[in-house]
Amino acid sequence: MTKDKLLTRSYLYILSANFLLYFGFYLLLPILPFYLTEVFKSNNASVGIILSCYTIAALCIRPFSGYLLDTFSRKPLYLFAFFIFTGIFAGYLFAGTLTLFTLLRIAHGFAFGTVTVAGNTIVIDIMPSSRRGEGLGYYGLMNNSAMSIGPMVGLFLHEAYSFEVIFTCALISCSLGFIMATLVKTPVKLPVKKEPLSLDRFVLIKWIPAGIDLLLLSIPYGMTTTYVAMYAKEMGITSGTGLFFTFMAIGMAISRLFSGRQVDKGRITTVISIGMSLVCVCFFMLYACEALMKWDSLIATRIFFGIALFLGIGFGTMFPAFNTLFVNLAPNHQRGTATSTYLTSWDIGIGAGLMLGGYIGQIANFGKAFLLGACLTVFAVIYFNMKVTPHFERNKLR
Repeated sequence: MTKDKLLTRSYLYILSANFLLYFGFYLLLPILPFYLTEVFKSNNASVGIILSCYTIAALCIRPFSGYLLDTFSRKPLYLFAFFIFTGIFAGYLFAGTLTLFTLLRIAHGFAFGTVTVAGNTIVIDIMPSSRRGEGLGYYGLMNNSAMSIGPMVGLFLHEAYSFEVIFTCALISCSLGFIMATLVKTPVKLPVKKEPLSLDRFVLIKWIPAGIDLLLLSIPYGMTTTYVAMYAKEMGITSGTGLFFTFMAIGMAISRLFSGRQVDKGRITTVISIGMSLVCVCFFMLYACEALMKWDSLIATRIFFGIALFLGIGFGTMFPAFNTLFVNLAPNHQRGTATSTYLTSWDIGIGAGLMLGGYIGQIANFGKAFLLGACLTVFAVIYFNMKVTPHFERNKLR
């Protein structure tokens, strides 16, 4: 029996579009705290609040994006949001005040929230359902690959060039991504019976237990992607911090070799549980690096980068599986809603991580922020095994 074809032209085009979009996103992510502190003289707490506006905006638009994607043609909405997302990078070049920059970040969050829901929904539409776990894994790998290259390039550019150069590079990347997105051919969306408006047209009610768990996990993930470079600097690791993201992405790539196929074999909850347990250990080790630096800085530095590799394996194992879990709780005509609820949990956690990380970094240090993240992963593991797994087994549709 031959497998359904996964690597079609449209699938490859949307992989490219997704990579270029997230490359532009991750290019800025680790340098924005430096931008705000160096250009606008903001403190750590203010940085956390300003950066979280982006995520809060994305969070607010997610449910409406899912509803629109389930109601109207998906590709035009995808292209419109992609175009707006790309254009706002040009706005950063002229943001001369902190207020204007904050407003642009909010608008950017709205566009990001829409384009990511649309992209995740369209990629599900154009791939065979029998290879959904594998296909979502490769799609997520594009995000992870961008995460490995983007922050490293961004930090390198920060050392050698101006912030304007970094914003221009992000603009070019997303412009190329938009071109790739226009080449994607989507299947004709069959008309569905118009249903009266209700809460589950915007948020999938059955997602709540899994959504709570994903939220707990995305808080430390948000702290890591935004503040790990500042944490390294705080500990005394002053060079090569961009490699943390590279090792993390390598770990995510490694996870794709086995996790997607296991998900397609029906082992979704097992895959998630393994990934969560690994991430839990990693965050406690990340917090311990602060003490290890006082004992042996060389060993602590090696452990710091080693943690990145295993964090990547853990996150890369469970996040695509979580995405599949949400989709498997929804009928086909509510794929947009399922995707938006998955990303809504993600956004709430990322936003909380940005705010908590910045606040704790201000009143204590970033090490304490990662200790909080480690404790949250413990709760997530317990809650997943006691509540989420049995709930999913009772309610899954496929």
